Amino acid sequence: MQDRIQNLITDVGGILVGNASDPVLKSGVTVLTSERPFIASVSVMGGAPGTRETDLLAPDKLVDRVDALVLAGGSAFGLDACSGVVDELRAANRGFQAGNAVIPIVPGAILFDLMNGGNKDWRANPYYDLGKAAFRNAASVFEIGTEGAGYGALTGTLKGGLGSASQRVGPVTVGALVAVNPVGSVTPEHSRHFWAAPFEQYKEFGGLGPDPHSGHSGGIHGHKITDRGIAKGNTTIAIIATDAALTKTECHRLAVSAHDGIGRAIVPAHTPFDGDLVFALSTDQVVLHDARAVDLAQIGAAAATCLARAIARGVYAARPEAGDLLPAWSTCA
Repeated sequence: MQDRIQNLITDVGGILVGNASDPVLKSGVTVLTSERPFIASVSVMGGAPGTRETDLLAPDKLVDRVDALVLAGGSAFGLDACSGVVDELRAANRGFQAGNAVIPIVPGAILFDLMNGGNKDWRANPYYDLGKAAFRNAASVFEIGTEGAGYGALTGTLKGGLGSASQRVGPVTVGALVAVNPVGSVTPEHSRHFWAAPFEQYKEFGGLGPDPHSGHSGGIHGHKITDRGIAKGNTTIAIIATDAALTKTECHRLAVSAHDGIGRAIVPAHTPFDGDLVFALSTDQVVLHDARAVDLAQIGAAAATCLARAIARGVYAARPEAGDLLPAWSTCA
């Protein structure tokens, strides 16, 4: 346990995050790992997910601890980033012990950024090496915005990005990490005000507050889905971390609760075109006692708030670059 000092998921003690990006490709990889395996589960609520080893994270499956989690661009090609991370872990002799074999457990999820203007004419899949590089870069401090898995991300109207946030709930720390690439929008049409504005802390994404004209309801008028918008990109993939000592089943419930944050920050969310997914993990450090169900409810509420804030922060921090198909939030009047 530690005081929140960075407003990053790494404020959860023991968590490390690394990014690797390719500006020509306009894509990248983000890896979350720790000094020791952690308990994890997952909840998928989008209609078009792309994943690796997520079935293993169901509460009734055998293995409850994993060695790393991967978020990547590249659609199905990006899943190869997990193989790069597996090889790095194997070289460090880290993984699930099965007889004489050591098998690193590395679930991952991808977003679609193949039509974002980057050069995708590769001879060899670049995501394996990006996965290795992201793992090697893992540290307690990392950059957000146009970085890692969020490097080439797009929302319905603006550049997307990699976001993170953290929050304390009594003795417990909760953090969120997210690559923001939805069909939907993070602001009302023709507005710089974020849908997530009611949950903002410390003016972390501009302090503009809710849009005074459209309010926070949005609905179908908040963003118009077009064929062009769907082609440019889709999927919000996220990780929630906490130091609360949770079971695998409780991590699954935490992941489900956190999805509310996507619904608060993106309009519309969880569409048939998005692969919206949330991993949830526990570093198993802070023991919960008598009011366990109440504590879990409060941790879940904090996770949803953190994720909404992290989504807005990822877009807020995105930087403009040559060849962008959509403007960065910072360049909009």
